[in-house]
Amino acid sequence: MMKNSKLVYSTESGRVRAESKNEQSNSLPQDGIIRLMRQTKGRKGKGVTLINGLPLASKELKKLAKTLKQKCGCGGTVKNGIIEIQGDHRDTLEQELVTRGYKVTPVNGK
Repeated sequence: MMKNSKLVYSTESGRVRAESKNEQSNSLPQDGIIRLMRQTKGRKGKGVTLINGLPLASKELKKLAKTLKQKCGCGGTVKNGIIEIQGDHRDTLEQELVTRGYKVTPVNGK
């Protein structure tokens, strides 16, 4: 069996373990510092604000993302433990996260 292949159908019984999103998010630094950055790469020039380093489970992360999107009045998503907010809202997001008790560090200048 090839190393990168996945089983699609089998008549054998047993448990197939799927990759978890939490395993991917463990590669992010977990030092208690929330990092805010703006990124346009791969988005056809449209910028998004990325928030990573939040020590939250996926449900709480989605709930926080919803609150932050409402605060900024824009869209966004959660991918691999990183919150993506559409547009450049670093100042607003930094203020909101600091009021929630997080230590926030802007990345790539301000």
